[in-house]
Amino acid sequence: MNEFTALERGFNDTQTLLDLAVEMNDADSLKEAGDQMVVLGKQMEQAEFHKMLSEEADPKNAIVTINAGAGGTESQDWAQMLMRMYQRWAQDKGFKVDLIDALPGEEAGIKNATLTISGPYAYGLLKSEAGVHRLVRISPFDSNARRHTSFSSVFVTPEIDDDFEVVINPADLRIDVFRSGGKGGQGVNTTDSAVRITHGPSGIVVVCQQERSQIKNRDLAMKVLRSRLYERHLEEQRKKQQSVEDSKKDIAWGSQIRSYVLHPYKMVKDHRTGFTSSSAETTLDGELDDFIKAYLTCRITGEWARGGASDDI
Repeated sequence: MNEFTALERGFNDTQTLLDLAVEMNDADSLKEAGDQMVVLGKQMEQAEFHKMLSEEADPKNAIVTINAGAGGTESQDWAQMLMRMYQRWAQDKGFKVDLIDALPGEEAGIKNATLTISGPYAYGLLKSEAGVHRLVRISPFDSNARRHTSFSSVFVTPEIDDDFEVVINPADLRIDVFRSGGKGGQGVNTTDSAVRITHGPSGIVVVCQQERSQIKNRDLAMKVLRSRLYERHLEEQRKKQQSVEDSKKDIAWGSQIRSYVLHPYKMVKDHRTGFTSSSAETTLDGELDDFIKAYLTCRITGEWARGGASDDI
């Protein structure tokens, strides 16, 4: 049974129950019909999401990479805040989150991190997050309590199934092993278990140092590399579609897709869609669905906000 058929059957069943409840003046049945309508409404909202997610890779798991921008500790702390935001979003949906690699900052935060988020349509939903994110706040690291602006980038790719073939020529790979610099105990820190893979033709570099085993780290790094090469393949396909090509300028490196302001007021604004929220704290706690839905809607309608990332808030 497909999603539409299930919704249609659910609507008909609820309508029948409601008609009987009214006819019999049965309060319990009326309440049951009301409860079913609430459930049906949520199912219809989910179906609307799925209708927006029609690209080949949308149902797949997502690999999310976060990189701190220029600005040292400020940007590294902001990168860690973004990582926490996506972890909270995923956990609220019951998705599984695995940390593949993380490079801590010197004083606080992270320089970069890569996560795998596993769940239905994880990539289709999180692809809206790809781009540069800007934070404006009073710096907790500035003794003079000055206002700072920080940038971090987010890169999202679909996780590739083992049965999907991505051809990689071994001669194109440079594989380096080194001692892990992350936390994890003596076994991690004193052996050359970390792996760095460089793909020559694309210039893509992947690092994995989370596992104690060099073999496991290499397998994870290859999985991420295959994912990024597949995303590049999808990007080439998207460029054939003019409407998608027109929107790509909004998520290019160097122009923020979203701004998070914590001072002098609190607001989050997506510059591509124009969607705003006055509750910056809840957004940073992982409430991203309204931003995601606005982005998916704009992809379908082609009605993007004017001004894009040049808008100031």
